[in-house]
Amino acid sequence: MTRPPRLRRFWREDDGAVLVELAVVLGIFLLLLFGLIDFGRLGFSNVLAEKATESAVRMAVVRPAICEDVPTRVNRSLLGLLRLDVDNGTRCADVPGVCQAPETVTCTGDAAQPQVAAIWARIEPLLPVNATPENLSFSYSYDPELNRVAARYAPIVTVEITGLDYQFISPLGAFAALAGAQGYESLGASFTFPSMSASLPSEDLM
Repeated sequence: MTRPPRLRRFWREDDGAVLVELAVVLGIFLLLLFGLIDFGRLGFSNVLAEKATESAVRMAVVRPAICEDVPTRVNRSLLGLLRLDVDNGTRCADVPGVCQAPETVTCTGDAAQPQVAAIWARIEPLLPVNATPENLSFSYSYDPELNRVAARYAPIVTVEITGLDYQFISPLGAFAALAGAQGYESLGASFTFPSMSASLPSEDLM
């Protein structure tokens, strides 16, 4: 039994095959294309945030202390008061316990603080658009290797960037679903960068 001519033509026709192939590969193509763009942006933003942290700490170490209650001098401890043989200017690490170790002082960035405002003006172009000065944290910690008895306090200054959000611009989860993947609906959702910090010894806190 032979097929009618129209039915034979239907079986031989392949005009719609391209549309079927396009439907299969379109989701994969879009996922790869926009994935490369967005994850490239992610890597670039991460590098810029690290550079911003390094730039911020270089500025902080040559400026007056941003946090309140940062000591200005290294006082003698009780042992130091008893050790009359230890001269002022002796390195704290050379005679353990002779210096009164200041506590670490930490504060959050505030745009109203002049030093923070100056630092923020320099690093803001390197950070995502949703970043604020409150994403910066400053700390001043004691190191006996850098300080001397009854001398000006020279802390280690650390600048940390925390709570920095990254926003994807592409609906990667939707493209993954179009490509046939299951369980990737959250792909491309915004997330928070891991905290990053940089430290340098202070040069001048006066």
